[in-house]
Amino acid sequence: MATRVLELIENTLDAGERVSLPATNRIIYVVEGEVEAQSDGASERISPNEARHYSGGVSLQAGDGGARLWRWELSSRGQGGLSKLRAAIPVDDDGEYLMRCDRVDFPLGGIAYTHTHQGPGIRCLYMGEFDVTVDEKTKHLLPGDAWFEAGPDPVYAEASKTELTAFIRVMVLPRRLLGQSSIRYVNSEDADKPKTQTYTVFVDQPIEV
Repeated sequence: MATRVLELIENTLDAGERVSLPATNRIIYVVEGEVEAQSDGASERISPNEARHYSGGVSLQAGDGGARLWRWELSSRGQGGLSKLRAAIPVDDDGEYLMRCDRVDFPLGGIAYTHTHQGPGIRCLYMGEFDVTVDEKTKHLLPGDAWFEAGPDPVYAEASKTELTAFIRVMVLPRRLLGQSSIRYVNSEDADKPKTQTYTVFVDQPIEV
């Protein structure tokens, strides 16, 4: 068993500003503005509310209006003080994994019934307000707040009753879950209840750790 560091880093780039990032598994999500990304000889534009995975080095250049980015990186050591949030996660040396980035949207007063996931991940609130309860401790989250869920710990959450709520998350999951949900409900009766949240998957990428 080995350990990797999963971290969330925020970059705010001025118009035309460029940043070069070394090779590692990362997902880049554009919160505001747009960027031109160059990696492995290819170039692509990433617009707001879009995400991409890169494993090689990547160069990012902000558009005319600048850009704000959230990037999740999985590495052996992490970047320390640069990150909004970081967590050490265990990985099998010969394990097969994927990185998944998705957006979860809740209607007013939406509920995420008590559940677990089959892998760890870092979430960041995109809009609205969110109350997340783990081990009987509740965090009240506002846009830009990030939190870590280890996976096996039961989580219950409620969205704002006055504002639409959404968060972006990146999880490291077993590769066998490619294209499949990772959620497990703790109480069997909750599994059959109507679910009001919706999911938009941006990235579901097999990786080498």
